[in-house]
Amino acid sequence: MGAVRPWHIIVLVVVLILLFGAKRLPDAARSLGRSLRIIKAETKGLADDDVDAKAEAQSGRQPLSGTIDDSQPSPKPTVDPVDRVRER
Repeated sequence: MGAVRPWHIIVLVVVLILLFGAKRLPDAARSLGRSLRIIKAETKGLADDDVDAKAEAQSGRQPLSGTIDDSQPSPKPTVDPVDRVRER
């Protein structure tokens, strides 16, 4: 029941040709190939980022982004001039 037979593929190709036409199929295949290439590159990039983060965690280094330096005092909050007018 789960096996794909050669006649399944033939029926699928015939249905695709009837739906899209022979002239539009190469463009559709080309755009599908581009999309798959982009997805592959993005997933590889995410995997590389994950490996880099694990390597940094094992080496004991702090990540470059998202660190908070507690040695600096926090900046004073600023008051918007519009808020001053509303308070009066």
